[in-house]
Amino acid sequence: MMIVQLANEKHVQGIVDVCTRAYRITSQDILTKEYIDRRCEEFFNENRVHKEVTEQSRYWGGYFVALEDGCVIGAGGGGMTGEKTGELFVLYIEPDRRNEGIGSKILQAITEQQKDFGAKEQWVSVQKDNYLGIPFYEAKGFIYQSEMQSYESRPEDHAISLRYKREI
Repeated sequence: MMIVQLANEKHVQGIVDVCTRAYRITSQDILTKEYIDRRCEEFFNENRVHKEVTEQSRYWGGYFVALEDGCVIGAGGGGMTGEKTGELFVLYIEPDRRNEGIGSKILQAITEQQKDFGAKEQWVSVQKDNYLGIPFYEAKGFIYQSEMQSYESRPEDHAISLRYKREI
């Protein structure tokens, strides 16, 4: 049986593993290997994830994890970017576990947390040409708003994010 809960220190390695594996597979045909390596090292390293698991706030609500038999099979997190604006910052599922409702359950937990923080709208950035993520977010009611250079990317990375928003 799968459960979704706020992550704690014992989930750090599972979060690192799932997010790294899923990001690499999702991005392999879209972004350069150098860019993917740099992003994984920056965002999905044990020290950073440990800090993000132990230091939650309104601006980073912590990681939520989907667990099955104690193993992390999905992870996601978000925070508030404005008084009534939430943002989904990360959501990855074990690649061989897609289409089982895991991402939906994690998104729901993050959304409920953001509603508790006062959010009325929720944003997400999705890598352009991410044909795994885009249909998921559109099915959840997110509506395309704009295109921009991906967070902390360089022009030579050719990393373009699509910005989506929904009312919650």
